Amino acid sequence: MKNMRFLLLAACCMLLVLDAVAQKNKRPDSYNYQRGYEAFQDSEFDVALEYFDKELKDNAKNGYAHALTAVIHYYNDDYGRALNEVDKALKYLPKKDNEYQNMAYVTKAAVHLVLEDTTQAISTMNEGIKNYPKETPLYEKRAQILYELNRYDESDADYRKLIELSPGETIGYMGLGRNANAREQWNDAIKQFDYVTKLSSGYASGYSFRAEAYAGLKKWDEATDDIVSALKCEYDQKAVYLATTLDEPAFTTLVSKCKVQAVKTPNDAMWPTLIGFMYESKKQYDKAIEAYNTANSKDVDEAIYFRIAHCYFDMGNSQQALNNINLALNMDSTDVDNLAFKAEILNEMHDYNGAIRQMDKVLADVPEYAAGYYQRACFKKYAGDTIAAMEDLNMAVVLDPKTSWYYYTRGEIYRNQGKKDLAEADYRKVIELETKPEDFESLPYAYLGLGENDKAIAVVDTIIARDSTNSAVYYNAACVYSRMGDQPLAIAFLRKSLELGNRHFGHISRDSDLDNIRGTEEFKNLIREFEDKGDAAGETAFGMRDNMAPLVVSEIPFTKEDGVCKVKCNINGLPLAFVFDTGASEVTMSMVEATFMVKNGYLSDSDIIGSQRYMDANGNVNVGTVINLKKVEFGDLSLTNVRASVVRNQKAPLLLGQSVLGRLGKIEIDNQRLMLKITHPQE
Repeated sequence: MKNMRFLLLAACCMLLVLDAVAQKNKRPDSYNYQRGYEAFQDSEFDVALEYFDKELKDNAKNGYAHALTAVIHYYNDDYGRALNEVDKALKYLPKKDNEYQNMAYVTKAAVHLVLEDTTQAISTMNEGIKNYPKETPLYEKRAQILYELNRYDESDADYRKLIELSPGETIGYMGLGRNANAREQWNDAIKQFDYVTKLSSGYASGYSFRAEAYAGLKKWDEATDDIVSALKCEYDQKAVYLATTLDEPAFTTLVSKCKVQAVKTPNDAMWPTLIGFMYESKKQYDKAIEAYNTANSKDVDEAIYFRIAHCYFDMGNSQQALNNINLALNMDSTDVDNLAFKAEILNEMHDYNGAIRQMDKVLADVPEYAAGYYQRACFKKYAGDTIAAMEDLNMAVVLDPKTSWYYYTRGEIYRNQGKKDLAEADYRKVIELETKPEDFESLPYAYLGLGENDKAIAVVDTIIARDSTNSAVYYNAACVYSRMGDQPLAIAFLRKSLELGNRHFGHISRDSDLDNIRGTEEFKNLIREFEDKGDAAGETAFGMRDNMAPLVVSEIPFTKEDGVCKVKCNINGLPLAFVFDTGASEVTMSMVEATFMVKNGYLSDSDIIGSQRYMDANGNVNVGTVINLKKVEFGDLSLTNVRASVVRNQKAPLLLGQSVLGRLGKIEIDNQRLMLKITHPQE
């Protein structure tokens, strides 16, 4: 049902265009409506709402104001008001204004879907189609709803109507193909997608959905070809998902094809990034890191540092994970995902106070983040502050009362405090929430807490049967058997977890669930065995090995001109000067500089990548040609393959932005000495 939000957004964006050209409908031109409409266009919804409220006080029958007000209330999760406003919109909007009528019906259906009233949602779309039987958006939206309800035959009928009304559009054929995929009617699906790719050869989804059908038929060569074709069109999420879920022989085939594309487009970071995703999905972390580093050498991205950090973390190398998440945070110090993961890394390193401080930042920015309170509660519990941990767990339960782990963890604290009744109430809440085998997670622990060991064992067996290749499953089994006092089985399941790649020795060293086996020789020998196997990971069970390159500080002089810092540099051997700007996202240069470099051999045709939109420090978006700078040198530092955007303004300075700064390390500005101090690993 979440797709309805995107469908509604698409409808509204279309209206922003239609409003500018469809004057035949004589849409309102009053001051308050126009100002509200302009604010709506700029996504300033609070401002828009103020103007629309004023408009409706003067003209309560302005259906356009009611329609847009309904959309705003919908996005503000104020569904009662959204319904009231959309009903008024449908009453007062001119019947001949199909576009706004369509949007009103879609809005009303979307609200009913959020309220889990699918019957009323479909009824709303039926009414819209009855009144406007030739309007394709209404059939498209109803078909989507029916698809999400698994009513494929009815959805097919709407897509066929779309084809009848608009035979040159791809959406009807895509819908029929997608429905056939859902039924696993792979050959029928392929026929539809074949036609889509003929209608629109540059439409990525036609290839990625056809790849799914070919994969269903185990035609791996065709499937991998289509994944590549989709990604050559654009960064297609479905293609990426398929790439990361393929097993052999398709996995090796696709990696090879992606490597070919990487050679053909040496300045494109997408292909090594995808290769990194694929290797990471198969837990081949060394290869994933190598691919990610290749991607970052072409176009540095904080998201890639985040993925590298995850790889090192899953390898058991917390120090390298920390270094890379810090590089991500150098590029965006406020990103909550980076902050939360840094907290998890510090927790693994037993730096509980540091982990708590990171989560403090996350929760200050996202105070409704239930999982964040749970994380911080765990850190506080490890730090010995169970009172503060309980406060966070209570917050997590209030914000998300359907997550069983919150109750189990709180129940454990109650149990340790001797509050048996409260503990048992939380354990029983876990049982109430986890009723289906696919939901089983904390259930065996809840049964243990209630003394029902046989049920705990049965659930463990079910979980293992459900997901027999997941190291976490066997680790949890080890914890359950350890708590029951069955040391041989606990050791056996822990071994299986380690064999499947579990390298979180920091957690293993302190997990109270393993207290019954931690002192045994079998446990100690097992940990030593897998530490020796994972020497490159850099971590031991009870400490860290420092296998990192030492950090060094480079000092680079700069000058100040008109309030900006300028740094001497060499670009592909050409002496120039950068403006050092921590507020800019990209490296940019003027047309004059770029033209000079091309004419004098400092740039070649192969260095021209394409065009993109970029944002400067003031938030202005411009369009420029994207080029690859093979070598950028300043001070004693050298970077290869730096992307830059050519600005059409001939007087624009050469600007050094975050796409370079993020690759350097920690940067400090010494204004007294006019020096940049950059801390980075020694080569």
